[in-house]
Amino acid sequence: MTDRIALWLGVVILAAIMADLALNSGSALFFLARKFLALVEWVAFWR
Repeated sequence: MTDRIALWLGVVILAAIMADLALNSGSALFFLARKFLALVEWVAFWR
């Protein structure tokens, strides 16, 4: 991954987070965080 791609990817992710906070009060971000924690627990179980 080049620096340019990493920079644009970071900008897109930050823009998505800011849009979620502005339009949805962060509910989509909270939902994704809960699903990610469930995935981490599931992966830790199989370790």
